[in-house]
Amino acid sequence: MLAKGVVFMTSESQLDDRGATTTEVLIVGAGPTGLTLACDLARRGVRCRLIEQSDRLFPGSRGKGLQPRTQEVFDDLGVSDAIRAAGAPFPPMMSWENGERRGAWHLIGQAPGSPLSRYPSVWMIPQWRTQQILHERLRQLGGDVEFDTSLLDLRQTAEDVTAELAHRDGTLRTVTARYLVAADGGRSAVRHALGIAMVGKDSGLRPALVADVRIDGLDRENWHVWPKAPGGSMLLCPLPGTDDFQFSAQFETDDSDTSRDVRGIIATRSHLLAGAVTDVRCASYYQPHAALAPRFRCGRVFLAGDAAHVHPPGGGQGLNTSVQDAYNLGWKLGQVLRHGARPRLLDSYQAERLPVAAEVLELSTRLYRVGRKPEVGSAGEAARRGRATNQLGVGYRQSSMTAEARDRLTEGALRAGDRAPDVALPGAAGHPRRLFDVFRGPQFTLLAIGVKPPSVSARVRTHSVHDDAVAEIYGEGLFLVRPDGYVGLATHDPADVRPYLTAVGLG
Repeated sequence: MLAKGVVFMTSESQLDDRGATTTEVLIVGAGPTGLTLACDLARRGVRCRLIEQSDRLFPGSRGKGLQPRTQEVFDDLGVSDAIRAAGAPFPPMMSWENGERRGAWHLIGQAPGSPLSRYPSVWMIPQWRTQQILHERLRQLGGDVEFDTSLLDLRQTAEDVTAELAHRDGTLRTVTARYLVAADGGRSAVRHALGIAMVGKDSGLRPALVADVRIDGLDRENWHVWPKAPGGSMLLCPLPGTDDFQFSAQFETDDSDTSRDVRGIIATRSHLLAGAVTDVRCASYYQPHAALAPRFRCGRVFLAGDAAHVHPPGGGQGLNTSVQDAYNLGWKLGQVLRHGARPRLLDSYQAERLPVAAEVLELSTRLYRVGRKPEVGSAGEAARRGRATNQLGVGYRQSSMTAEARDRLTEGALRAGDRAPDVALPGAAGHPRRLFDVFRGPQFTLLAIGVKPPSVSARVRTHSVHDDAVAEIYGEGLFLVRPDGYVGLATHDPADVRPYLTAVGLG
């Protein structure tokens, strides 16, 4: 066991009878995954600590595309206005060849028949800004990030997890938590301590370089791409709310010694001169991987985000899938720690998220291999890409936390386990305008469509709707919507509601 150093108190922790700092949830890693989970737990009144080994949040723009489903999550967490103010829609792509423009086209289109959402399109915002906004929200909720703090080791019992932490100044600390969540990226120290090896799924993925640059002589109305450039394709995308472009380029072989010269690559692969690049603010050369942990839980420790699945940058899935992990796990930890739900509820995290991650990983790998350029002017290809990547179709029909109790459902009908659609509501001024206004918050919602709702716990929000347009999409009956926006129970029988609520600590 490592020696203990100075132990200090935070508003989210206390001392146990062994002199160790205690908390309910220790989150390792303050990227989008850790910050999302910390915000969700904080609004539920769950004591948590969020540590980050770096001295600041990640500074680059890498995960710049927020899918529609992720925007819905951020709406629920109270950061939607800030996200919208700091971002912009994706601009049209502009192809270049031999120093000439070859035409504009859209990489992602909204697919006909896409699920109803107030956020139908991908939203562009640099990853560093997304993290800033989540950090600001966490502070509003009474939490914060402990920077310069890394995990050295951990051990767990049937009751808790003990982590040995090190501060950059050499101070060692012991923290005991009810649960620990690894959100510390693809090289996760937590996953390594658990002895869980990632299973690789990639072969022949080309290395890449990504950087944030400032550049003269290029308009900011388009995402510029040189698909036939010597040495490989290159892209320059204007980043909203900044003067920067995100530079990205792929390479045929791993040549890390010469492939870090951003200015030289831009001059070689485009009509722009090296001197047009006035600043290289952040650069990262990397070998893309596609890998999946065989399990997302080990006792009281959970893997989330890149600690559980590593994606190549194809289709904007890595950050978005990671946020969904946190959103799925947050309410379950809240129900167990605050409402007395049985701990077996937490088993559904791996059961629900591992199959989703595996499927998304296959998609990301395929899109990375194909490249970012569909046939110019191919609206059909853009729509297919949008439908595949927006994550609105993710669901949990086979989950143990899903109960579909209705008979004779037609093909294509909404079922338990599906994402609850966002539908406009009838009503006068001052009433909720859409169903997501009803669902917003950390609680379960009992939606009664065309029927009388039963009496339930005051901790469950009940909302009755008598409207043909809503009934056409949902059907008639009782729909118990989980805090993460999925239909947990769909039934016509009020007697089915109480057993489900009892299973989640709300009986």
